[in-house]
Amino acid sequence: MTWDQMQELMWPATWETLGMVGLSSVITIVVGLPVGLLLVLTDRGGLLQNLAVSRVLGMIVNIGRSIPFIILVVALIPFTRWVTGTTLGWQAASVPLAVGAIPFFARLVETSVREVDPGLVEAVQSMGGSTPTIVRKTLLPESLPSLIAAVTTTVIALIGYSAIAGAVGGGGLGSLAITYGYQRFETAFMWVIVAEIVVIVTVLQTIGDQAARRLSHRGDYASPLAFFRSAAARPAEAEEDTLSVH
Repeated sequence: MTWDQMQELMWPATWETLGMVGLSSVITIVVGLPVGLLLVLTDRGGLLQNLAVSRVLGMIVNIGRSIPFIILVVALIPFTRWVTGTTLGWQAASVPLAVGAIPFFARLVETSVREVDPGLVEAVQSMGGSTPTIVRKTLLPESLPSLIAAVTTTVIALIGYSAIAGAVGGGGLGSLAITYGYQRFETAFMWVIVAEIVVIVTVLQTIGDQAARRLSHRGDYASPLAFFRSAAARPAEAEEDTLSVH
């Protein structure tokens, strides 16, 4: 197979992979973010503590994460056909991709939000902040660098899942690699596709790391909660100054 022949096949497959990963990522973030927040808010000691809701939600998330993706794709065929009208193509593949990634992303959101300093939440509560205010102005801004890292991890995982979806009619680079690399013994073409996927993953990881790093630095001087951090740091600094004088 010549390079020109490879290019004719690779470009449409690349756009299909980017399309299914992009669409499923948007759905995953829109649904997974509130689910992850609810896991924190309804847990013991949370702002909306409700252990029954927390346990049911946690069980659903755990079940969703336990199902192997290839089985999930098959099990969701009726639902996928109901949503998209077909089970073939990258649009149809976006449905099981999103359903499989939502529990994964929700757990990452839960972990990120739990890292927020409880003292900041108590400070906003003492000033009369409601739960929506605390979520919007404390939990989400303070966990934003970690959430960006969670989004990056999820998108990269979706690229891996997209190869599996391609094996069952989803199209994209995964389908191309299996069709030509495995079924037609075009091994060189398969490795070219693998190299392209590696480049895509590397670019996304670099962008995600840079975004998370910039946002974490921003918090040092621009976050509205910097005042509370500074207030908490003042007694410690004053104590250090006193000790240095003596």
